[in-house]
Amino acid sequence: MIAKIWSGESPLWRLLLPLSWLYGLVSSSIRLCYQLGIKKTWRAPCPVVVVGNLTAGGNGKTPVVIWLVEQLQQQGIRVGVVSRGYGGKAERYPLLLTKDTTTSQAGDEPVLIFQRTGAPVAVSPVRVDAVKALLAAHDVQIIVTDDGLQHYRLARDKEIVVIDGVRRFGNGWWLPAGPMRERASRLKTVDARIVNGGQAQAGEIPMTLCPGDAVNLLTGERCPLNALQNVVAMAGIGHPPRFFATLNDNGLQPVRTVALADHQALTQADVESLVEPGQTLIMTEKDAVKCRHFAQDNWWYLPVDAVLTGDRAQTLLQELITLARH
Repeated sequence: MIAKIWSGESPLWRLLLPLSWLYGLVSSSIRLCYQLGIKKTWRAPCPVVVVGNLTAGGNGKTPVVIWLVEQLQQQGIRVGVVSRGYGGKAERYPLLLTKDTTTSQAGDEPVLIFQRTGAPVAVSPVRVDAVKALLAAHDVQIIVTDDGLQHYRLARDKEIVVIDGVRRFGNGWWLPAGPMRERASRLKTVDARIVNGGQAQAGEIPMTLCPGDAVNLLTGERCPLNALQNVVAMAGIGHPPRFFATLNDNGLQPVRTVALADHQALTQADVESLVEPGQTLIMTEKDAVKCRHFAQDNWWYLPVDAVLTGDRAQTLLQELITLARH
């Protein structure tokens, strides 16, 4: 239902407009207070790059963060990552991730980034505190923030917005009548716009999510995705249909698909109940980091990598390399 409201297919969005006007008034006022200096920003002693979005829901932001971190690491640059840590609840903040940190403490996306890149990661509801903790523990040259475009207290040197190329901005309204955290006019002030899927428009960087082989959660074994049989697909991400479409596009037709809430906590009983004897479970890598400590031998996940193409992507990367080295 919410997808139909936000896309404009359902007329119910009109009933929510008063709440959207209030949301827009509050969010615009907050940004204006920082622009006028009424509220003070804090600037880190090293460059900060924000990767965020204008809409609620999954746009492919975390794969972009991983791509940026890995690309910079390949150039010998020491990168740190900070995150809000949605879905996690640590005993204290800020929290510096270790190999023993769980998703219940830090949230699924920070743990995924940490495991994929090996970069130091800190989480806190107050991103400034996360940055300070990261800098106190690690000698990093540049910090990438996973989300936080609207967290204006943290000064930033570059702003990157990730856009769902299929859904774009829906009906264009603020939450809750539409999907917008800020209006599309905010794009005029950001440094780069990355479009995940669909058709990139002028000035945007095209991006696709390229799947690899399926990976067994228990053994680490890899196999071609279409070699799995009698599959149930599970996705607890911002936009589950994207994951299911990726499976279909790569020759896998699940017998059943299960869409879960983004950042939803998972127990062994929850996941085991999704499959019957003889069935195989395939999930996203973001789900896998929550299930790894109670994984079964018929559970697999599909890793995906962001692929950014075109001259603008290389220009952006070179700008970040230069920023980190000066």
